[in-house]
Amino acid sequence: MNFDEAMDYLRGLTKFGINLGLGRIEELLKRLGDPHRSGLNIVHIGGTNGKGSTTAMLSEIMSEAGYRVGAFTSPHLHSYTERYRINGARIKPERAAALLTELRPHLDAMVAEGHEHPTEFEVGTALAFLYFSREKVDCLLLEVGLGGAIDSTNVAPSVLSVITNVAMDHMDYLGHTIKEIAAVKAGIIKPGTPVVTAAAGEGLQVIEKVCGEKGCRLTRVGQELTWEPISHSLSGQSFSVTGQKGLYENLTIKLLGRHQLVNAVTAIAAAENLSDTGMPVNAGAVYKGLASALWPGRLEIFNRKTLTIIDGAHNFEGARSLKQALEDYFPDKNIVLVMGMLADKERARVVGELVPGARAVVVTRPDSPRSGDWRHLAELAGRYAADIYLEEDVGEALNKAGTLAGPKDLVCVTGSLYMVAEARERLLQQE
Repeated sequence: MNFDEAMDYLRGLTKFGINLGLGRIEELLKRLGDPHRSGLNIVHIGGTNGKGSTTAMLSEIMSEAGYRVGAFTSPHLHSYTERYRINGARIKPERAAALLTELRPHLDAMVAEGHEHPTEFEVGTALAFLYFSREKVDCLLLEVGLGGAIDSTNVAPSVLSVITNVAMDHMDYLGHTIKEIAAVKAGIIKPGTPVVTAAAGEGLQVIEKVCGEKGCRLTRVGQELTWEPISHSLSGQSFSVTGQKGLYENLTIKLLGRHQLVNAVTAIAAAENLSDTGMPVNAGAVYKGLASALWPGRLEIFNRKTLTIIDGAHNFEGARSLKQALEDYFPDKNIVLVMGMLADKERARVVGELVPGARAVVVTRPDSPRSGDWRHLAELAGRYAADIYLEEDVGEALNKAGTLAGPKDLVCVTGSLYMVAEARERLLQQE
């Protein structure tokens, strides 16, 4: 298969939906020679929000420290190749196609022998283990797909577990309380393996209990490591961190929002723990790595005729972080929102957080079968704002927001990453 054929084949696997469990991925990996057990130093990264940003920052830190660093993240914004990176460089399309071509006969054989067909994400996970094991990376930053305990990434041994935070999301799969969701996310914790978390409250209590039962050293962001903001602007943020291995003064990151400081400190905590597992990381690598890290689609600014930002705030905690950032960075701006959310998300809570005070709201449709009754978002937004508009096409929604916003206003595009990705592509074309 060439790349386009491989992507068509992979998209066809979405018909198998979300089907949690480890049996299919274990069977597939066994047929591939168990590449996940080939000596990869795996950092397993879970949590509700911030996984991608934390992974991006830790990847840059470890790269600056001289390591060959693999990173498997999901979903992607524009190309499937974004999911597989080594020191920031994406897998080549022809390599991804070749690996999928190699995997396909094993999938067919599994079905012929009476096994369930692996899901699209399970196939993507198997591809990751095969790719990074053959590339002999020094460490692999492995992002959880959904939850933790029975997510397909959880078949692999790890040298460090990171749980960024615990909040309400994917309740149909993970549970309806913070404690239930935290228990699922804590499923990535392996006996005797160190753990880093920025979770708080009931989520932290669950993680502390699991660490105690499994004999794991726990590093808590906000307790073992603390930080002090110094300044912020549209070009980035500066802050200082008191870590377990010393003081990091006047660090800088390009990523915007207070929540990214927490993610940065989590990445530092992870790097310090990796130093204890035989992968030394010096302070210079921390400074340089954080300063160079980028993660598109998160409070990303586009300088159009009207200032525009995009942010994939697809759940309530993400919406809270976005609202705080709008207040921090744009206190004097009138906001025109462009929103599109999946039906299985907490639409009402997100709308209640972001819409009050907005000058106008343009509701659009994410390009996903999970978008459901996308127009219902407009009904929810109508409880808080008078000027509500419907534009099914994302490009038309951006144009509509542009006509509604004056030169001193701000257009904020947020919601589903599917929608944000499409909006970002349109904005890049315009720039």
